[in-house]
Amino acid sequence: MTLPSSSPSRRRLPLRPRPTSYEEALAYLDASVDLEALVAGRFEAPTLERMERLCALMADPQHGQPAIHVTGTNGKGSTARITTALLGAHGLSVGTYTSPDLTRVNERISRDGAPIDDADLAEAIAAVAVLEEASGIVPTRFEILTLAALRWFVDTAVDAAVVEVGMGGRWDATNVVDGAVAVVTNVGLDHTDVLGPTRADISAEKAGIVKSGSSLVLGETDPELVPIFEAAGPATLWRRDQDFGCRTNQVAVGGRLLDLFTPGASYDDVFVPLHGAHQGDNVAAAVAAVEAFFGRPVDDDVLREGLAAVQAPGRFEIVGRRPLVVLDGAHNPDGCQAAAATLDDFSLAGSPVLVVGMNRGRSATEMMKALGVKHARLVVACAVDWPRAMPAPEVAAAARQLGAEVEIIPVVAEAVARALAVAGPDDAVMVAGSLHVVGAARGALVSSPA
Repeated sequence: MTLPSSSPSRRRLPLRPRPTSYEEALAYLDASVDLEALVAGRFEAPTLERMERLCALMADPQHGQPAIHVTGTNGKGSTARITTALLGAHGLSVGTYTSPDLTRVNERISRDGAPIDDADLAEAIAAVAVLEEASGIVPTRFEILTLAALRWFVDTAVDAAVVEVGMGGRWDATNVVDGAVAVVTNVGLDHTDVLGPTRADISAEKAGIVKSGSSLVLGETDPELVPIFEAAGPATLWRRDQDFGCRTNQVAVGGRLLDLFTPGASYDDVFVPLHGAHQGDNVAAAVAAVEAFFGRPVDDDVLREGLAAVQAPGRFEIVGRRPLVVLDGAHNPDGCQAAAATLDDFSLAGSPVLVVGMNRGRSATEMMKALGVKHARLVVACAVDWPRAMPAPEVAAAARQLGAEVEIIPVVAEAVARALAVAGPDDAVMVAGSLHVVGAARGALVSSPA
């Protein structure tokens, strides 16, 4: 999609004022072109030219520390967090860049799990604004945040970086990073309007993060897609269920109990405080990535220490009991299916009450089928104030078509309050369909930052 106004690669007139405070930095971001908020498309042709030129002007901060680069249709955020925890357990200082945020943009950029503070974020964004002013190159919102993260990682002298791709891989702003290890969690049909109509097309985009000499940890197991990743030319390629994975993956109190294997070691009866069988795959990929990063197996005690510290806000996060209250950022049919399967692990005596809002570009019917709305006591349809948000009546129509009892309450906080009022102590309230909806719900239910 071509924007009706200026391209981000050309200077806008008049120049935007350089931010000097956190509030002005947020305003600068809000005034930037936000590809995440657009329904589809790219600017002119896909390119990394803006990022490469701005990085060069910033003395190439993307090369300031070794990095693990993570992509995938689902699970890349959790995998990035697990990888960060494992590196931290080795005594490294770790910079992590993820997206999207749940409640504050600071969440996207962190060091050792702590989000960047307001003053540092304002300073890092101001540094990008200086480059825009000097060069005439106008970056997008995501590019600004990526540059700010890379600069801050250098300024704070982190030992390693874990960088999550925003979308795809090959043309994502994060792909200026030369990851020593590339991780692909899986490949599903998502963002097909941008990445391509088939899983092979999407695989080719995700394989674009593989650099010469890097190790590839491949979580996708479809044999028809593996050659696409082999063709990217990694120095080593480890495949899930062959070179690494879970031998056992069981429900445990407060999480999962796993038996893991990698090319270098086996780890038995490992506890991770995350819910859902899919998290076992994410843990296995993260452990393999860290082993590839160090070139040796992970010490057993260090692995257990690191995994015990993992937190994943908004990823089947339990924020209440009686009724069980769950926040899950499932945003495509595969993610919704995983969320529904994880809820089944809890063997509820009652029924689920679902609060659902989603973005355009998704099949609402497929999402609702995957969530199992026909088994729900009630579906409360909502929406967030977001350009890509699907209107609540459209969400509701898909649920009704599948025979669900539905109410429309557009405001997320009010939708959650209604669900809690309807649910009995043996029921579960699950908020799903979009990380933006989950973020709004989290803001209403949880006082601690994400």
